[in-house]
Amino acid sequence: MFEIFRNMTASRRQTLVQVLTYMLFCAAILIFPLFLDNDFLLNRYARYLVLGMVTMALSLSWGYAGILNLGQALSFGLGSYAMAMALKLRTVPVHTGAGGLPDFMVWNNVEKLPWFWEPFYSLGLAILAGIFVPVILAVVLGWFMFRGRITGVFVAIITLANLVVVNLLIIDQQRFTGGFNGITDLAQLEFFGFEFDAYSKSTYYLVAISLSLCLFGALALTKSKAGLILQAIRDHEERVRFFGYDVAVYQIMAMSVSAAIAGIAGMLYTVVMEFASPTFLSVPLSLSIVVWCAVGGRQSLLGATIGAIVVAGMQGALSESEAFLDTWMLIMGAIFVLVVLFLPNGLAGLIDMLARKAFGRGRHRKSDGPASDIIPTETAKSP
Repeated sequence: MFEIFRNMTASRRQTLVQVLTYMLFCAAILIFPLFLDNDFLLNRYARYLVLGMVTMALSLSWGYAGILNLGQALSFGLGSYAMAMALKLRTVPVHTGAGGLPDFMVWNNVEKLPWFWEPFYSLGLAILAGIFVPVILAVVLGWFMFRGRITGVFVAIITLANLVVVNLLIIDQQRFTGGFNGITDLAQLEFFGFEFDAYSKSTYYLVAISLSLCLFGALALTKSKAGLILQAIRDHEERVRFFGYDVAVYQIMAMSVSAAIAGIAGMLYTVVMEFASPTFLSVPLSLSIVVWCAVGGRQSLLGATIGAIVVAGMQGALSESEAFLDTWMLIMGAIFVLVVLFLPNGLAGLIDMLARKAFGRGRHRKSDGPASDIIPTETAKSP
């Protein structure tokens, strides 16, 4: 077996090690509930996994395609609201008004369920909306940006502005969205005869399996020809355009796939948290996702996922500790500064460096950014 591994090309060998690393991580999160008999902590860890998923989605567009989307929380929040609307229409009568109206609509004197709420009586349509509404918005926004050859910081500003507009719209339309309070008192998700209580192992496994499938799906995309072209666009957009590729199409594709994964994560977050809130599509959350991605390693899908889990877990632990109740934000800020100064490639870069030393690789490859995965990989050649 070792001889077969040694005879592989460097690229195949590195891909195999990556796949094994991903499998090890997925196996770890799937067997984790076997060693934890605490429903509250299980719910918390499920939440961290969801945050890891949306951060991994940003890694796909930012780390592999060079698109810094500061409005990543928009897709996440839209997915969250889609699931919340479906579950709200399934609540027991005590939580709804006459004719099954959501309680906040009754309080705001709405007499009839709005037309855009009607499709959410179907859970299947709600799930499709949670995925494709963010995708459609990403396609429309990407079309105007990338067809106009807008790049760099201008993309970041436009996506952030788009997030702010939708966030203000949801808060302003309190009669139909719940406003600042969001959508609360939701029914439990029931799917194919399974009931997913927020504090049950079934919900944790739903999140863990979804994260695993998205991880491997995103990894397969990065290893495909389209993935290599995306990395080439990230490194030298004009050269790729010179070779005859439609750069805008690939950029729109990357942004759309990222939006779809973020939408799935948003729906899962509603199931785990049991409510939807405007904070799920707020600027602070969106910037936090960027920070988590940078800490984990933006050119590493698995690194970004682990970065979000680790940082969000640290934030939760420090903020709830009496010893660090007043200083936890200062501590987290110091950690971020240290990472930027000494680990510019994030946690993935650190593990990349340690792996090279362990395998006796003396020379480090030249790289313009963070490591391309937790296990060292070759820089993709431009087409």
